[in-house]
Amino acid sequence: MSAMMDFDPGSLRFGRHKGNLRRVLSGTLVYLLVVLVVTVLAYGLLSLVLNTDTERRLRSEIRMYERMYPELEPREEMLSDAIALLQHKDDRIYGQVFHSTAPAADPMAHLDRFYASDTIPDQDLAVYTGAKADSLLSLSSRIEQAFRSAFAALGDSSNVIPPMSLPLEELSYSQVGASVGTKLDPSYGAYVFHEGLDFIVPRGTEVLAAAGGVVSRVENSKKFGRTVEIIHEGGYKTVYAHLETVSVRRGEKVSRLEAIGTVGMTGKAFAPHLHYEVRQGEFTLDPVHYLFASVDAEEYANMLYMAVNTMQSMD
Repeated sequence: MSAMMDFDPGSLRFGRHKGNLRRVLSGTLVYLLVVLVVTVLAYGLLSLVLNTDTERRLRSEIRMYERMYPELEPREEMLSDAIALLQHKDDRIYGQVFHSTAPAADPMAHLDRFYASDTIPDQDLAVYTGAKADSLLSLSSRIEQAFRSAFAALGDSSNVIPPMSLPLEELSYSQVGASVGTKLDPSYGAYVFHEGLDFIVPRGTEVLAAAGGVVSRVENSKKFGRTVEIIHEGGYKTVYAHLETVSVRRGEKVSRLEAIGTVGMTGKAFAPHLHYEVRQGEFTLDPVHYLFASVDAEEYANMLYMAVNTMQSMD
């Protein structure tokens, strides 16, 4: 292989070729730069023309969301208006029935458990939201009809609100004992039907009338000790048993939350407590469901739990 020769113009002679490292490196860098630029341009052009399966799917989902979200916005606004109207009517009914402001209860106050919904695919979430909106609109229509019926009932003078107040001024759910049902009798050690609700409070605690009415019975029996019975409108009766003292007489008119006596341990009471009954005619009602004028939803739930799960009565 012949060696490369260079011509020297100064001396007019040929000499052996000497490589230039700087020239070689610069040429190599220029070549690599050109290749890189061409590659980037080619990739950009191809990405504009060709789409992968994932890109096509994402573009399709975006177009679907662009169509769905405008349709969901009017539903969401309609649903919000319906909920606000129902809340307003609910507050009005609560005020007419209980003569007080409805307790604040925000069912959406604790949403930590919903944060994990970010893992749900957007498509499924959008479809679910649309179906849920339709379901809630249908539910709001049924609730609207129920409110109309409730307002009609409130406007009917023949309808009477039953006794709905606690017969004690202060009470914790932990002081609620056995309610209506088959319970263990502490005296006989056998299961018998218990006709009232036991409130476990100290002796001497003031007992109040659950609603206005007329005292129909004041007696002292072997089983219930000193007892007061009050007749209310609509055929309702309330009974207060095992009293230590009685401060009303038969035939006397009493007002709602008026003191009628004190808690005791008379009769066959196992411990100091108030045995409270609610009746309508000959029917025995469960008093735990007639306390809404004095307790909120959480307190009622706790009292109901205690009443149902306490299997031994106090008398």
